[in-house]
Amino acid sequence: MTAGPSVSPSYPTTRMRRNRASPWIRRLVAESRLSVDDLIWPVFVVEGTGARQPIPSMPGVDRLSTDLLSEEVAKARDLGIPAVAIFPYIEPSLKTPDGREAVNPNGLVCRAVRELKSSVPEIGVICDVALDEFNSDGHDGIVRDGIILNDETIEILCQQSVVQAEAGCDIIAPSDMMDGRIGAIRKALDDKGFQDVSIMSYAAKYASGYYGPFRDAVGSSGALTGDKKTYQMDTANTEEALREVAMDISEGADSVMVKPGLPYLDMVWRVKESFGVPTFVYNVSGEYAMLKAAAAQGWLDYDHVMMEALRSFKRAGADGILTYAACDAARILNDG
Repeated sequence: MTAGPSVSPSYPTTRMRRNRASPWIRRLVAESRLSVDDLIWPVFVVEGTGARQPIPSMPGVDRLSTDLLSEEVAKARDLGIPAVAIFPYIEPSLKTPDGREAVNPNGLVCRAVRELKSSVPEIGVICDVALDEFNSDGHDGIVRDGIILNDETIEILCQQSVVQAEAGCDIIAPSDMMDGRIGAIRKALDDKGFQDVSIMSYAAKYASGYYGPFRDAVGSSGALTGDKKTYQMDTANTEEALREVAMDISEGADSVMVKPGLPYLDMVWRVKESFGVPTFVYNVSGEYAMLKAAAAQGWLDYDHVMMEALRSFKRAGADGILTYAACDAARILNDG
């Protein structure tokens, strides 16, 4: 996008409020538009049957067993939401230093994918590729002597991607931020005949403080040793993010993501303007939780500020938004 021509308004000849006077004209002149088609719903899956576990730091969000997950995803489909992103809560006994549960073809993620593709085939399924949910260290990669190992991690991520594709995943979404993982995963998928499985890269993922409630949701917060600043991005940097995105596109990413969302609207704009590829943004758990907490105190109107936040992502250039508020937003949009 380029800025429009400079115009010097002259009051009272020019009255900007004329184009705001009624709902129909506001709709007619709207510069950006949020629709249900823009929404991706992140969901948390847990072992069991009939299991629903509220997440205290994310009011209104539950971990669900696969049977209840299918029911809720069917409701999301009926609201018009096009895709969901699956994140597992792995039992602590299954978490190991090598994160081997991530490559279990009969593990929780793969069973959830198969269940969703069987019961709600119309909706797209996105799978997270990283080891933090499976790793006893709570990191996105293999840890040795306090160092997160890049190349050894990539080998496991490739295996993880293949088993998820075999289960029926439509989009592989690597969130680990290891160097070179997109090219390696693309080759691994292609070698196994999964040329049509897409890759949505978490290309500009910052070492943010907004991930706390998510780590509670997947059970990695208590295990995490140290921080993730050696592989997630420095919150001060923008040019580095553009280099990350460029590398992932060159390695075969079909779409890219900026994470978190609200503090990084500048990066959403810059990525979309620089590369013109499908660009997604993650409205992360901390952003969701702070609006919920403020609303619970009566300080904010949740629906109003939630929709305002989602529209800011579209205004910044995002093609789609991963948000825990997807179903709330879809109901509001469907009601006009």
